[in-house]
Amino acid sequence: MDNNEYYIDDQDSGGIGFDIKGLFFKILNLWKLIVICVLIALGVAYYINVRKQSIYRLNSLISIENDQNPFFTANTSISFNWGGVSGKVGKIITEINTRTHNELVVDSLQFYKQYFIQGKYHMEDIYTSAPFDFTIDKTRYQLLNRNIQLTHIDDTSYELLIDFGESTSVIGQSYKDRSKERFTVTPGEFKQVFKYGQPIELPFLNGVIHLKPELVKPGAVYFIKFSNFDSVVNRYKNAVSIRPVSRDASSVLRLSLDGMNKGKIVDYLNATTAILSRTELQRKNQYAINTIKFIDSTLSSVGDDLKSATDEMNDFRKKNKVFDVTEELNVVSSNLKELDRSKEAEKMKLEYLNSLEQYLLTKTDYTKIAAPTSVGITESNIITSVRNITSLAVERQKLEYSAKEGNILFKDLDRRIDAEKNVLLETITATKTTISSQLNTINRNIGRLEAQLNDLPEDQQEYLKIQRKLDISLESYNVYQSKLSEAAIVKAANVSDIVVIDEAKDIGNGPIGPNTSLNYIMAIMLGLSLPIALIFTLFLLDNNIHGPEEVSRLSKIPVLGLVGKYKHDNNLVVYEKPKSAVAESFRALRSSLQFIYRKQDNGDLGRTLMVTSSVSGEGKTFCSINMATVYALSGKKTILIGLDLRKPKVANDFPNISNDNGVVNYLIGEAPINEVIQPTHIENLDILPSGPIPPNPSELLMGDKLKDLLEQLRETYDIIVLDTPPLGLVTDALELSHYADASIFMIRLDYTKKGMLKFINAKYRSGEVKNISYVLNFYKHKSANKYGYGYGYGYGYGYGAYGDAYHEKDKRSFLDKFKSWFGFG
Repeated sequence: MDNNEYYIDDQDSGGIGFDIKGLFFKILNLWKLIVICVLIALGVAYYINVRKQSIYRLNSLISIENDQNPFFTANTSISFNWGGVSGKVGKIITEINTRTHNELVVDSLQFYKQYFIQGKYHMEDIYTSAPFDFTIDKTRYQLLNRNIQLTHIDDTSYELLIDFGESTSVIGQSYKDRSKERFTVTPGEFKQVFKYGQPIELPFLNGVIHLKPELVKPGAVYFIKFSNFDSVVNRYKNAVSIRPVSRDASSVLRLSLDGMNKGKIVDYLNATTAILSRTELQRKNQYAINTIKFIDSTLSSVGDDLKSATDEMNDFRKKNKVFDVTEELNVVSSNLKELDRSKEAEKMKLEYLNSLEQYLLTKTDYTKIAAPTSVGITESNIITSVRNITSLAVERQKLEYSAKEGNILFKDLDRRIDAEKNVLLETITATKTTISSQLNTINRNIGRLEAQLNDLPEDQQEYLKIQRKLDISLESYNVYQSKLSEAAIVKAANVSDIVVIDEAKDIGNGPIGPNTSLNYIMAIMLGLSLPIALIFTLFLLDNNIHGPEEVSRLSKIPVLGLVGKYKHDNNLVVYEKPKSAVAESFRALRSSLQFIYRKQDNGDLGRTLMVTSSVSGEGKTFCSINMATVYALSGKKTILIGLDLRKPKVANDFPNISNDNGVVNYLIGEAPINEVIQPTHIENLDILPSGPIPPNPSELLMGDKLKDLLEQLRETYDIIVLDTPPLGLVTDALELSHYADASIFMIRLDYTKKGMLKFINAKYRSGEVKNISYVLNFYKHKSANKYGYGYGYGYGYGYGAYGDAYHEKDKRSFLDKFKSWFGFG
């Protein structure tokens, strides 16, 4: 049932939808609980903070340039443009996060090997601060994911200890080929003493440990741990953050890495840039390398031709005496030599084009194409197409490091390569046709000149023929040798496009984490929000009445007074504890009732007081007994009548009072009135118990006999207190209210539901109940709960107007005091 339902009552409600003020004071009342929650949260934050390792961040700066080889000139035949800076920046960013690149870095630094020392809260990575170095045998296996304890004995020896626990097998890895192997071991601890520098040759551990005497600490225990190579690479694969320094300097990149050991961060960043620079230079040199390989293979054949021609000339000279010819023949020979040179150049181009055509048709790796200019091809379409195909092939090769085959990027690159290849093949065909035509023309000219030599003696013709062959071979050899030297110079003088502007360096920067301040702020926020959220939730779900202000807001029926919570063995608090605050509160109720009785003209007849409530357990009988007692002690002749025929309880607290005979016996005519009234040990107080439980209690109470009974008692007693059934459960109390000069409706704070007041409000508005007032039971004085209890009740629970000297203090248990300290009691 929703709280707000009870706040909306067309005549009796104050019309307030939500008690924000009540929630605020509820939170204030539980401030100690909130403070303790905050302290606990701060304690947890401190516990977490002191156990977290410091995290550091270091940076390095690199620049992506478009550096050309300083030997490149307009005439350099193998220069190659990579496509500008903008494309390279994206490629570099992609490459740094590739697995292949990080494998090279991890392997070069051997980050799969770690050195530890036991810290206060955790194992600390000491990296280069370790007083030893374990040089592993990469071809053999190393134990994975177990701490290998090293205890320094002296400057010559140490002890290795490995705790295998209950394991009967362990896994080792060879860091050369990354293969793994499982080894059988004996459960428990493995111990063995080794000499520094002595090879360790165990199935699961292989290498040599060298001592660094200047770093050793006597008695210290160290640990070595080997990790799975692939796991380490995966950890670093996306660890390096790389981004442009600014929009205006997009080619300058900042590399950042977080970690717990500054030395490792520095080495990893610097190794990343070094390997990246080396890899990029290798790719940049690939064009020159391909050209060198091509020229080397061709130069070998040309050298053989030159040697053969030289040997032939030497043999001819030994056998013949022809060493010179006429000037006219020299001119003819010189022209033939020039034609032969042109023919050889065209043949070189044709051979290159045939080789290139075959390569394009049969191969898929287009990064190994030699430069067309290496054989003198100057056709711009061929040169441009070769460069484009090589550039796209290199881009595709880089993409293989970061993307899976089948990626749409591969399809786009393959489409562009195929398009360029088709254009190049068509250009090759056209160029070959042109070269063939030029060769035919050259051959015709050579034939014409050779015809002029037919009239010479045979030995001179042979001499000129051999001389021509020797000149052509020497010319070709010199050309290829020149091209080879040029390619070697270009390769040797090439510079990387990656320039390190600022190396990573430990300059004493403080840690960036853990963010202890944030943890404490979070702790305070959680410490505040969680209990407040809980209080808010409980407040929303809370359906009980907690104070007089709520009663006044929910109903126009007046509050007669407050009765505090008081622990006692029975309900005779006023009689047995007359100085208690509760006894004083009943006296206050007695005084307040006089204002109601004075408005009524009953002559000398006694007054009736009905006590009821909404449900059982709200203190109705407790109030009835003590109100009767307080009137009796004041000298009023008083009788307490138990009219709760279903659950008779008024006789239980009085000694020597029996419930065998009572109101029921009188109403059914079994006994006269003087036989059912029983005197109590309290002066001026008699009791008329309810008697045995009848089958028809409502019918008995609605009969005329009860009216006659009350009329007789009015003539004998000054005060008649009626203990009636709960109004919210049965209708008996409504019938009895006609006989009451005043009615008390008991509300037990923190117990009575707000919805119960709707029923009594309706009866009050309709006039079915009159002269009714609320008495709030179980009232607890809360100094922090400033609800504005402005009713002037100086007799409430606690220490009211009279102070400590006039009231007996309650004896409260430790649990009650504890609950009260937290605002619950």
